[in-house]
Amino acid sequence: MPFNGRPKISSRTGTPAPSFPTTRMRRNRRTDWSRRLVAENQLSVDDLIWPVFVHAGDEPKVPIPSMPGVVRHSVEALVDAAGEAAALGIPMIAVFPHVEATLKDPEGSNAVDPDNVVCQAVRAIKAANLDIGVMCDAALDPFTSHGHDGLLRGEEILNDETVEVLVRQSLIQAEAGCDVISPSDMMDGRIHAIRTALDAAGHTHVQIMAYAAKYSSGFYGPFRDAVGSASTLGKGSKATYQMAPSNGDEALREVALDIAEGADMVMVKPGMPYLDIVRRVKDTFGVPTFAYQVSGEYAMLRAADERGWLDGDRVILESLMGFKRAGADGVLTYFAVEVAQRLRNG
Repeated sequence: MPFNGRPKISSRTGTPAPSFPTTRMRRNRRTDWSRRLVAENQLSVDDLIWPVFVHAGDEPKVPIPSMPGVVRHSVEALVDAAGEAAALGIPMIAVFPHVEATLKDPEGSNAVDPDNVVCQAVRAIKAANLDIGVMCDAALDPFTSHGHDGLLRGEEILNDETVEVLVRQSLIQAEAGCDVISPSDMMDGRIHAIRTALDAAGHTHVQIMAYAAKYSSGFYGPFRDAVGSASTLGKGSKATYQMAPSNGDEALREVALDIAEGADMVMVKPGMPYLDIVRRVKDTFGVPTFAYQVSGEYAMLRAADERGWLDGDRVILESLMGFKRAGADGVLTYFAVEVAQRLRNG
């Protein structure tokens, strides 16, 4: 329809409604400086959390085949890696263990050993006086011989008994110097129990980032290779404690409970398939909200980049901007170091 020279009037506000050619949306996109000026979201190094893997062996870096470019660090090498991240301005690393099979048992006993590889790593990083936060996962799956996040009786994951172990695990991590405890187990009531125990032990400053909406997902496979739980879990399912991918309202109930129980920050995991949940959580609660760009997401992007199917430099940044646009205050991503380097270099 040809333009008749008269702008349309909004019936709601009584003001001229946007119309062509008076309004040209491309006008603000014409130059680089203008696009930057009107950008609604920004990605910065302050948005990045770097998940890292540590093992107790002497080999400095052990490659993880299903996650090209990602390694298991020795404790000493992890200190160096943390120093690199700190120098780039990355605010926090998240430490995950690879536990030797000989140390695994049905109860996950090594999880509560003050000299386990996680505690060794945390103490070493803190001794280096690096300006970076350290987050520790509270869950039993790297430590159990069955690969589940909780204690097992027959086919049942025991909730309350698992929480008792998670409390002990969180306390030794805090005593080692961990700044943020991040329960990823999805047991009911664990946030309240951990917060109460931390406060009673004098660790009132230790923060909790709850995996508040963690879905039973097929995107975790490479991570389970990295921590060594893939072979122990086998074809086992975590559907009785992790959330069903079909559910969104349930995620809001989970988040509400974790906040009420004392979580300082909440997380949605995985990331990309659940951006709608990130948006709903942020809009509903307005608390610090994070997303985990999980191992499967990393592996897909990395593999497509290596094969020339996607422009990796472009899609990695685009994927992270998607988290920001959805409302995430930060993202756990295995791309953190390379993204921080790119942001620094412009």
